[in-house]
Amino acid sequence: MKNILDIRNLLKRYGSFIYTGDRLGDLMMMEDEIRELYKSQLLDPKEFQSALLIIRNEMKMEEERKNECKQAIIGNKQ
Repeated sequence: MKNILDIRNLLKRYGSFIYTGDRLGDLMMMEDEIRELYKSQLLDPKEFQSALLIIRNEMKMEEERKNECKQAIIGNKQ
């Protein structure tokens, strides 16, 4: 697994389609689904760790994007 699309495709193989319209919410749900697949022994430890790392990096980037947007809005008001 190399990116979030790979994780989406992995989840689709197990019948899980995640789209709420909120990217951060989607990522949280993906993390929960990945954890459940691992607990059910459908993912090996390497896949599990790789997926979590990718999801957490995406979450961090999304939060940074939101903060940048907030800063831009605040900057425009001043």
